[in-house]
Formats: sequence, structure tokens, C-alpha cells
Amino acid sequence: MEKDNQVGIGKFALQLVLDFSDETDAANKNHSNSNYDFCIGKTGAMDLKKVVSAIETASKRNQIIKEDLYRETHALYHAILEAIQGVTRGQSQLGEIMRTVGLRFAVVRGKPYKNKAEGEWLAVALYGTIGAPIKGLEHETVGLGINHI
Repeated sequence: MEKDNQVGIGKFALQLVLDFSDETDAANKNHSNSNYDFCIGKTGAMDLKKVVSAIETASKRNQIIKEDLYRETHALYHAILEAIQGVTRGQSQLGEIMRTVGLRFAVVRGKPYKNKAEGEWLAVALYGTIGAPIKGLEHETVGLGINHI
């Protein structure tokens, strides 16, 4: 499959999460020529359900996915879980094993292939900290998940 000449969807998601945090105006200004739709935000918790919920809610509010289409929510869910696997080093647990996360996230939607019949894809990038629930004892972490719609 041949990629379009634009930046890859995963790379774009990582650039957003690393460069802009929740500075939506700056992100929109610097990436207005992109063929991708995106949203960015922050989440943090000891409960994985809260992290997933925050990303899903932002994606729906910013119309990255359509709330009434199950396949879009399902695709987002799998991209989120894949990104979380990177953040948690394969152990998708937080509070149960006494750790917490503080994350920035970016959700990107678009058609990364020249052949538009390949359809739309979603990328979820996470960047932040993970560690014991004691300020100053966390370390950096990153995760990326990509799924087709």
C-alpha cells in the first residue's frame, strides 16, 4: 500500500501530543493544512476506565468519531487500548498495582493512503508520566495505537 505524501497518521498524532499538549489554538494554526482531523487533551487517573472515557468523550465532542456509529467507537476503543499497552508496558493496570498516569493525548482521523478505497484510520497518541502515586516518583511514557474504521 502506497502512503500519501502527507505525514503518516501515527507520526502526526505523536507530533501533536509532544508539541502542543492541550494548546488547541496553536495546534490548529500550525496544522491547518493537514488532511487529518484531530483533537488533543489531557487525562490522568489511577483508574484505566477514566483514561479511556476521557479520550472517548473528547473524540465525540470534537466530532472525530460519530457517537451513533458503533464501528467508529469500536475502532477508537482498540486504538486507545493499543496506545495504553505502550504506556503501561503491556500491563494494562494502574491503580490495582499502585500506579497512576498523567497523560496528554491526541486522536487523529484521516485517510493516510493514496488509494482512498483503503478508507479512514484512527491514531491515538499518549505521552506523559506513569509511576507510583507519589509526586516526583513517576517517569515519562509514550504509547501509540492505530486502527482502521
